[in-house]
Amino acid sequence: MSDPADEFAAHRPLLFSIAYEILGSVADAEDVVQDAYLRWQAVDHASVDNPRAYLARVVTRRALDLLRSAARRREEYVGPWLPEPLATDGADPGLDHVLTGEAVTTAMLLVLETLTPAQRAVFVLREVFDFGYPEIAAAVGRSEAAVRQLNRRARAHVRERRGAAIADPAEARPVVERFLTAAATGDVQSLMDLLAPDVVFLADGGGVVSAVRRPVHGPDKVARLLLGLFAKGARMGVLDIRVGVTNGMHSITAYLDGALDQITALEVRDGRVTAIYCVRNPEKLTKVPAH
Repeated sequence: MSDPADEFAAHRPLLFSIAYEILGSVADAEDVVQDAYLRWQAVDHASVDNPRAYLARVVTRRALDLLRSAARRREEYVGPWLPEPLATDGADPGLDHVLTGEAVTTAMLLVLETLTPAQRAVFVLREVFDFGYPEIAAAVGRSEAAVRQLNRRARAHVRERRGAAIADPAEARPVVERFLTAAATGDVQSLMDLLAPDVVFLADGGGVVSAVRRPVHGPDKVARLLLGLFAKGARMGVLDIRVGVTNGMHSITAYLDGALDQITALEVRDGRVTAIYCVRNPEKLTKVPAH
């Protein structure tokens, strides 16, 4: 085996990605990886035949423990719960991960929230990271036959709830630029034209800061809500907006008088905005770079 510290570092992006996909939390995923590192330091490395599989097993089990303990807290969460934003444009080199494409989108993470913890772990390991069934069985403490059954059910559930493909950031960019122009200028009709008929606006304040506590549906209601929020922000102080890529989608990071206020990700499908995910809960914004 190579140097144990180097071995762990080589697998760290994968381990963080597994934990984040299971938990939907950057902070919790980092804690899980740190726990795995401490476990790795204490183990007899000569007894580990496959470090990748061993470390993935450690991370999966710890993430499952946290997910199960978080289930009741999420049931009591004030307003919609959204995953903690994860930068996917390389803007934060301190958050190394391997997540790309549909797997990291907020839409997919919300679908994964509807799976049982075991189904979610199995689906993530198999469908996102292509682990073999024997490795997955060891990670979740189930038989290989049980794991195959869990994955079949999880895939069917995800397929049923998954919509059309989400546009990648390059394809979505023109839509997002027009969206920002319409919202900033108060052009309600242009904004409505960019919104899909079934568009939804979700805001996560966690009961800590003000945010819309119920999903808002439809182009008219969403457009007027957005214009109202933009106008309110401008009245409250100096509004600085920066565009980036979060969870594989274009996002708007808003600073109010120099203080981080929110991150809003735009989901684009077939040339229109189908969902708007606004995270204002300050506990979920601690990893965002300061102004």
